Amino acid sequence: MRRRLSFLLIISLLVVSVLTGCSSSTNSAGSGSETPAGEDTFVVGMEAGYPPFNWTQMDDSNGAVKISGSAEYAGGYDVEIAKRIAEGLGKELVIVKTEWDGLLPALTSGMIDAIVAGMSPTEERMKSIDFSDNYYTSDLVMVVKKGGAYENATSIQDFKGAKITAQLNTFHYTVIDQIEGVIKETAMDNFPAMRVALESGIIDGYVSERPEAVSATAANENFAFVEFEDGFVTSPDDTAIAVGLAKGSDLTEKINEILAGISEEERQEIMDAAILNQPAAQ
Repeated sequence: MRRRLSFLLIISLLVVSVLTGCSSSTNSAGSGSETPAGEDTFVVGMEAGYPPFNWTQMDDSNGAVKISGSAEYAGGYDVEIAKRIAEGLGKELVIVKTEWDGLLPALTSGMIDAIVAGMSPTEERMKSIDFSDNYYTSDLVMVVKKGGAYENATSIQDFKGAKITAQLNTFHYTVIDQIEGVIKETAMDNFPAMRVALESGIIDGYVSERPEAVSATAANENFAFVEFEDGFVTSPDDTAIAVGLAKGSDLTEKINEILAGISEEERQEIMDAAILNQPAAQ
């Protein structure tokens, strides 16, 4: 009887142990997969790979913010704007590093509160999300090799026969069609990939906005960028940058008020600092 009781006691303890372990594992997995959202947080999505608008670094220097669920930090113009917005909202800024193609789904599903990622408020995007007022406006340029055949181009038509690309799912890629006789290469996922392709000669150039081009040439002395006398035809919304928000978001009006409080002079100072502070490897 004593032996039987001991055996039953052991079985009971094992069952309790297994159940406790399962419960612990479930809680751990759940907490790891939860989005750090709440009433006191402003959760922002960005790819953290589009300097000087946003990039990834390993410390908090120059005002970088810890990326949620990572040992890395995000820095750049978008981060500084997001910090101003979070402060104005009276909330803690949380940055979620998200691939470009995943930003809209993350917003519409409620995983993030806003997209602050150098995103243009294009007509196509406005079908699924709302945008704040613009917080930056830029021009399109072409990043090329310094000393190469295209450094002294003055018109987009000077790139006839050139191998040109741009980032996937951006209007940058669509404007390449305005160049007659261009060799339109497959769109690339991000700007670091395009910089590598340009350096290695896989492409002759890529379409970008001026701040990124300044950033690219500052990071690599072998790069130059072309500003056009006869450039791409774009709409004002294409070259503007705004905060992406869920349809009908109650944050839109307040964010517009906060952005209105940042002068054009201050915005340019923030951009100049971002270009200066970008990691050399970006």
